[in-house]
Amino acid sequence: MIPGEFEYHAPSSVDEAVALLERLGEDAKVLAGGHSLVPAMRFRLALPQHLVDINRIDGLGHIREEGGFLVIGALTREAEVERAPVVAERYPLLADAARVIADPLVRNRATVGGNLAHADPANDHPAVMLAYGATMVAQGPGGRREIAVDDFFVGLFENAMKPNEILVEVRIPAPGPGSGGAYEKFERKVGDYAISAAAVQLTMKGSTCAAARIGLTNVSAVPMRAHGAEEALVGKEPTADVVEAAGQAAAAECDPSGDLRGSEEYKRDITRVLVKRAIRRAVQLAGGGAA
Repeated sequence: MIPGEFEYHAPSSVDEAVALLERLGEDAKVLAGGHSLVPAMRFRLALPQHLVDINRIDGLGHIREEGGFLVIGALTREAEVERAPVVAERYPLLADAARVIADPLVRNRATVGGNLAHADPANDHPAVMLAYGATMVAQGPGGRREIAVDDFFVGLFENAMKPNEILVEVRIPAPGPGSGGAYEKFERKVGDYAISAAAVQLTMKGSTCAAARIGLTNVSAVPMRAHGAEEALVGKEPTADVVEAAGQAAAAECDPSGDLRGSEEYKRDITRVLVKRAIRRAVQLAGGGAA
């Protein structure tokens, strides 16, 4: 199909883009990588009257560590995350996810900010950022504001930003001593959405799991944390029984829908297995021994 008619805008600064969104209101959509918005427009699932293309804005495509955070500009391409030495060396959970987002052609164009702002529970970054406890930085007419990732995803394809705001940056806390993370994804074929996936970021103190955050992909209507799985793990030595309990908790608390990728029961059990795998790898990377 062919998209509906729209007016195209190409601002050269964030301030100009925000001013456009302020003036145009909810009739406007922001275009970043376009891999979610453009297909929706082609199928007439999205009918924006105005398209605000932010790709000509400088200063939104960076990856750097500063002030105790890994700072990622919203226009950073997925392929740039995949290739970044600092990600490979210090952020294994993010590195895992970067390798399995769609396919190389998509990763060359798709953006981190677009992936997150779309708020699709089937996308990989939401679960990863939930596991990291990341902070989203949005800019609107009143300047910049920070949104905790736990407050960012508020509904299916719905985030906490206002219509006149743009996501400009993502901040991931730098991992401390004894930290480890992993992302485990199960898909029908390369480039497909996950049947299920699990993001785990934890901290070990000796042989005990001192802290853990677990995000799940595509097994709920809104990107979700597996709080029950975290509680089953924290304060305990990650023995086989403890890891199994965490996996079972994640399976119980997720809310998948049956479809061509599998039944609800099947997806719950896949989630159980993936959470266990991700915990084991995260513990090993944290130096906590075999789980």
